[in-house]
Amino acid sequence: MAKVILGVTISLDGFAEDSNGSVGALYPDLDTLRNSEALQESIRTTGSVVMAWKEYAMAEDPDWFAGNYEYQVPIFVFTDTVPRKHPKETDRLTFTFVTDGFKSAIRQAKTAAGEKNVTIIGSASTTGQCLKAGLADELYIDIIPVFLYGGFRPFEDIGTKSIRMEKIKVAELPAGRTHLRFRVIK
Repeated sequence: MAKVILGVTISLDGFAEDSNGSVGALYPDLDTLRNSEALQESIRTTGSVVMAWKEYAMAEDPDWFAGNYEYQVPIFVFTDTVPRKHPKETDRLTFTFVTDGFKSAIRQAKTAAGEKNVTIIGSASTTGQCLKAGLADELYIDIIPVFLYGGFRPFEDIGTKSIRMEKIKVAELPAGRTHLRFRVIK
């Protein structure tokens, strides 16, 4: 059965997005990150991806995903509305726009992933929702050595119930990025 992997990148002061909702300052190392063993392992073990509309809309041209995005797998975008024009797909990368919530998107992604993992590309809001609902099996946090001094934090609205984690791995990546992996104890 597929594991649900929740991934988020944060600044040293705990923000996953700046005050404008941008993640640009958290990826100064994007070119080297693409070649890192951590990302390559994630790509190999991912059978499907779940993302919010916000992450999907970061691409100026939705057709860019086909052939360019790291994860060439079925992508499930949870959203309120389906776009008028369906983005370009390939034999491996497909899009499903899910309008009945992120829980439904994760359920559909698990089916599509088969024995591989479901990777959730998390914004601050998505990360909080997923943790609060208890849907993640593992949490991957990348920390970038920068202070944003404001913005959106992923762990502010996760409820009052204690969430226990077990450390799986700590790795230093290029450009000062620190990669942490935790198993969610259920």
